[in-house]
Amino acid sequence: MSVHVRIPTILRSYTGGVSEVTAEGGTLAEVLDDLEANHSGIKARVLDDAGQIRRFVNVYVGNDDVRFIDGLASATPEGVQISIIPAVAGG
Repeated sequence: MSVHVRIPTILRSYTGGVSEVTAEGGTLAEVLDDLEANHSGIKARVLDDAGQIRRFVNVYVGNDDVRFIDGLASATPEGVQISIIPAVAGG
């Protein structure tokens, strides 16, 4: 299934500066694998060494934070927008 992935500015060096790319996959894990196949290095910026979403990265499938649904097993229906959003901290 084809989905649209919004890429934050900090990760656009992996996509040639493009802010939105198309990826394939029925789950978030499959989409991230497809992103990695087409934009080498991006997956390591989203997932930690244990293969889980990094603590300071938020991922949404549509309007749903994947941490509150099925994580990497979250379904990615045809045409859905996936947003990768790095957390911002400061004081």
